[in-house]
Amino acid sequence: QVQLVESGGGLVQPGDSLRLSCVASGIANSIGVIGWYRQAPGKQRELVATITSGGIAVYADSVKGRFTISRDNARYTVYLQMNSLKPEDTALYYCHADVYAYRGSIPVDSWGQGTQVTVSS
Repeated sequence: QVQLVESGGGLVQPGDSLRLSCVASGIANSIGVIGWYRQAPGKQRELVATITSGGIAVYADSVKGRFTISRDNARYTVYLQMNSLKPEDTALYYCHADVYAYRGSIPVDSWGQGTQVTVSS
């Protein structure tokens, strides 16, 4: 029963930076790949970035060079550092994780409730 809680969103101007955090609680499981997704009004949810338990990161083309995903396994936390923000980055950002009940089990999807990022002049 892992729960994910996002924080760090806000209203910023183009070119500003934000750091989103996602903290997992109710830890009695192992967490594999963690990702950030976002959804803007009227648009489908899209993948922003993912990071494996070993630290391998993958980014959407739209955020490469601007966003950095990282994780602190000891604190059960994943971060998304967002630099050079653009209006098109405006969206509700969700944290997602693959949760394993035990070694070798099939992972279960876990989603946070989202944190709003608004980039506007």
